Amino acid sequence: MITVNALSEVAALMGDPARAAMLQLLMDGRAHTASELALNSGITAQTASGHLSRMVEANLLAARAQGRNRFYRLASTEVAHAIESLMALAGKRAEPASKSAAWRRDPDLRFCRTCYDHLAGQVGIAVTDSLTQHGHLEPKGPRDWTLTDTGELFCQRLGVDLAGAKKAGTRHFARQCLDWSERRPHISGALGAAIADTFFKKGWAERLRRGRTVRLTDSGRRALSRDFGTSV
Repeated sequence: MITVNALSEVAALMGDPARAAMLQLLMDGRAHTASELALNSGITAQTASGHLSRMVEANLLAARAQGRNRFYRLASTEVAHAIESLMALAGKRAEPASKSAAWRRDPDLRFCRTCYDHLAGQVGIAVTDSLTQHGHLEPKGPRDWTLTDTGELFCQRLGVDLAGAKKAGTRHFARQCLDWSERRPHISGALGAAIADTFFKKGWAERLRRGRTVRLTDSGRRALSRDFGTSV
């Protein structure tokens, strides 16, 4: 059972502005050095080191040494889900005066972005809506999806690595992840990651060098219309 102290410790770690900025940057699914995280958070490298150590100890982050650098990334998909859900709540709270909200300042971020290792924003929601409307994906309780038999055939035709997704160990196969800008769940988990990987490998979407924004290519727009029967 989770104790009140344990809950408050995690909440306090995520609630500090500098640490929150680090966690938000790491939602792009990539590993970043302490220097990059410090620069993004507007703090010194020494201060960042202390913050990062505390988040590693709390299992919010995982660290890996490579050469002279130490790279940090989110420790698990559960951490990513928690951050995305908090962002959705924060956006809702700020709605009456939301001109300063990140998705209003950057419409590209709302259009298509990575949420850790899967697609989010309007494109992520469009893919999820298409799968549900065509009977490929069905809700399974309040937090998961079920991939139907027709869904399996659809994913196989699309080139999604279903075998790899099903072998993802203890990770959830198809998870409902609340989209912070669209306020509805998109598909995450191993299946969501496999679908995103298909978009990147086929050249339907491209990661930008920095940040979470993803560019949907012309071939990606055609694929949404041809294969998913939708557009954004």
